[in-house]
Amino acid sequence: MSKKVVYGKSSEASYTRNTRIKSAIIVIVLLLLTVICLLPLYILIINSTRNVTQITTEGVSLIPGSSLIRNIKELLNNDLYAMVYDPLIGLRNSLFLAGSSTFLIVFFSAMTAYGLVVYDFKAKGIAFTFILAVMMVPVQVTSTGFLQFMIQLDLEDTYWPLIIPGIASPAIVFFMRQSLKSTFPLEIVEAARIDGCGEFKTFIKIAIPMMKPAIAVQAIFAFISKWNDYYTTSMILISGKLNQKTLPMMVSAVMSNDKTADYGVNYTAIMLSIIPVCAVYLALSKFIIAGVALGGVKE
Repeated sequence: MSKKVVYGKSSEASYTRNTRIKSAIIVIVLLLLTVICLLPLYILIINSTRNVTQITTEGVSLIPGSSLIRNIKELLNNDLYAMVYDPLIGLRNSLFLAGSSTFLIVFFSAMTAYGLVVYDFKAKGIAFTFILAVMMVPVQVTSTGFLQFMIQLDLEDTYWPLIIPGIASPAIVFFMRQSLKSTFPLEIVEAARIDGCGEFKTFIKIAIPMMKPAIAVQAIFAFISKWNDYYTTSMILISGKLNQKTLPMMVSAVMSNDKTADYGVNYTAIMLSIIPVCAVYLALSKFIIAGVALGGVKE
């Protein structure tokens, strides 16, 4: 009997030791991945505080400089930059395009996914297969036809082609559908119908609150995608007017200015353009954490 007890304690100690080793390895790997992901962003912020001489002669540095205020003043006050860069106008345009597009994309994608999960109809499988097929088509393949169509509708150099077509987002519909299939109980829809709740009201009052984690994740992806969308905006906004440009377009113009080569100013322009994206992520990250916790305790 005593030998069995000793053996049991030895096995338990060995199991505990192996678990700690595995946990330590996982923590080390996650720390390395975190450093790999955040290091470029950190270097970007550091370079925005350095001047052009320090960047070109000293190379990469992890120590902040003292030229951030000088770089910001140069970016805002230099006439060469003022011709192509206005942070308030760029921020306004980018927030309008990214915000409105994100709302429409997330709302209609959630509605489409809800319909694919809750309702049974003959073309249900065909519709989902078509959505998956559209995901495989790159934007560049359809850009020429899309531009010609917008010119025929006399919508070039306007914001409408940058907002309305984004409603059709196959990748987000796919993610929403998978999330609903794993976490959304169909019985609650039947209960709402018995209580006399309409279909659209059921979607708004019941489905949307239960989909908050998935909506938050996809809102982050959609906002970042639209905020950084230089390809489509530069293709549609062809007049080159400063009051129409988005912040990424202005940053690109600053970096491509042949008359200036101030890398400190360039890094500062990039750094200022990513602040709203970071703010959106921080605002929605609590919903992501809540979704992970909900999935962890779900039976």
